[in-house]
Amino acid sequence: MSLNQNSGPAPGPGLGHPPLFSRLSGLASRPREPLLAVLIAALILLVGLRAPAFLTMRSMDNLLTDSALPVMLALTQMLVIVTRGIDLSVASNLALSGMMSALLAMHFPQLPIGLVIACALCIGLALGLINGWLIGYLSLPPIVVTLGSMSVYRGLVFVLSGGAWVSSRNMPADFIAFPLGRLMGLTHLVWLAALAIVVLWFVARHTRFGRDLYAIGNDPVAAGYVGIASPQRLFWTYGLSGAMAGLCGYLWVARYAVAYTEIAYGFELTVIAACVIGGISIAGGVGNISGAVLGALFLAVINNALPMVQISPFWQSALTGLVILSAVIINARGEKKRNKQILPLHFHTELRATAAPVTRTPA
Repeated sequence: MSLNQNSGPAPGPGLGHPPLFSRLSGLASRPREPLLAVLIAALILLVGLRAPAFLTMRSMDNLLTDSALPVMLALTQMLVIVTRGIDLSVASNLALSGMMSALLAMHFPQLPIGLVIACALCIGLALGLINGWLIGYLSLPPIVVTLGSMSVYRGLVFVLSGGAWVSSRNMPADFIAFPLGRLMGLTHLVWLAALAIVVLWFVARHTRFGRDLYAIGNDPVAAGYVGIASPQRLFWTYGLSGAMAGLCGYLWVARYAVAYTEIAYGFELTVIAACVIGGISIAGGVGNISGAVLGALFLAVINNALPMVQISPFWQSALTGLVILSAVIINARGEKKRNKQILPLHFHTELRATAAPVTRTPA
């Protein structure tokens, strides 16, 4: 019996998928990262032709600094999404950790800046581990858990601050100075983002922990059969996401020299969008660090470039949404190609007919 899949005539020009979907299928089958890198470079050059100031060293320095926080948060969000999860609480975690670190610095200005940063990181870690425990050990849906914790953490920001702002005059000078301090010409924010990229790339590609996350995302049941401790892995994955949010909470508050109840409101959607644009599959099991980084950079370029060419903020939002929808469609086409049947349906029918038991009539 032949296993040839060419069971019918090839579709003609008017048959099969429309040209648009054929092109999307072609994009879905190619590596996303080179395409994103080319798009980012092309966008920078096009905007530079219209507004040459965008190509200056100062403008590129601002672009890298502005992209640091989205990149850092997208890295850990990528690890969460790979496990078929999602963390909607990152922005609220960031806001609560940032507010608590600002209040700590205001009431105890003599504390070393390193200790304040460590406290912010530990606060974020604790908040993330709460999500991880509920999701990993109680098997609750990630979207429900993180949606609830998002509201709780955002409410705690108001409770702790009493609705008041903590402004620059209430913060120690070294607290504010650290994120934009420079080392070898680059801000500390950029160096921290680079360090996060290297560390999490190593974790995702060269550790058992990282490989287990992909296994969980591809097939949670099979991962359990081969001995992967899924609850423990999910517990620490959400803890890692929370720790990154805590660190970014301090960096956000210190960079902008203000802490208030609406810090980073809605920023979790930007982080998730960066992952989707970078080719990380919401269905889990697919994605890498470079995709998350390039997705965050792409959004940062859009946000920094469009005001330079005097495009309305409303059009900026519309363009960002269009990019996200396009990325979702391309991802969906890629998922269909990965999940398509190996054998045609009529062949399965033939196999069942052949395997059917033969009934004998009594003589």
